[in-house]
Amino acid sequence: MAVAPHNLVEAHACPMSSCQAPAGSPCRTTSDKVALKYHTARFQLVPSLRSELHIATPAVRHPGSTWKALAVAPAGAPAISMEIRIGYARVSTRGQEIQSQIDALEASGVHRLFQEHISTRVKERPEMKAALAAAREYRSLGAKVTLVVHEMKRLGRGALELLKAAEELRDAGIELEFLTGPLAGKHDPSGHGAALFAFFAAMAESERDYIRDKTLEGQETARRNGTAIGGTKVSDEDMLATALRLRDEENLSLREIASRLVIRTGKKRGQHPSAATVMRMLREHDEQAAAATV
Repeated sequence: MAVAPHNLVEAHACPMSSCQAPAGSPCRTTSDKVALKYHTARFQLVPSLRSELHIATPAVRHPGSTWKALAVAPAGAPAISMEIRIGYARVSTRGQEIQSQIDALEASGVHRLFQEHISTRVKERPEMKAALAAAREYRSLGAKVTLVVHEMKRLGRGALELLKAAEELRDAGIELEFLTGPLAGKHDPSGHGAALFAFFAAMAESERDYIRDKTLEGQETARRNGTAIGGTKVSDEDMLATALRLRDEENLSLREIASRLVIRTGKKRGQHPSAATVMRMLREHDEQAAAATV
């Protein structure tokens, strides 16, 4: 069972000068009645509710009746004596299937679910940020909170990214649970789970390094075998000679020179080269000419 929004809102005193309802009580009107909905300035103090346009006062608070302050829970007493499970699902592209993650998370008993289609290479993931904000909010009310993801790579791929998430969870006292993969199970970032989490994060980073090294090795092998790496070269000696004449004798700009040249071979045959291609071609010629005079 998820925490009711009014409990999240009432964890804060209303900052409205016309209300000033204390924590634990509903908002009030200028005629000292229980307001029909909470004042925006109040529920905007709750990170997980900031996107809401309004929060209605529940029937249990008797909206419209004479307002009176309600008893506040004793200091230090938990407001929510239960575990809140927050699910997070992610895929990198719109074409990838996300429903299997959602089904698994819902089957695990999550109370709230956040999902998004975004690459882990993107530094700002809005739904991940919202999930962590909601988790911190529930935790501040005294609830035990667990962030649940399908597997480690949904949370992040690189060691730095994973460790950053672990630090946020540890600082807020939030547990982490993976449903599948080598880390399957619940982990407390402030306990033994921190070391285990860091270990697998390092393994993920090592895997990325291995893939990069193998890619570079393959490129070097291709170069040794005479295979071109990168885009196909579109310039030739005749194009260079024409470009030099247009630059040195007619003082044309790179853009103007490019418009006078035509690619003779390859997929771009018949097209004009870009100004950047012309600039690179002339720069390479000038560097070689300078080196030859030394």
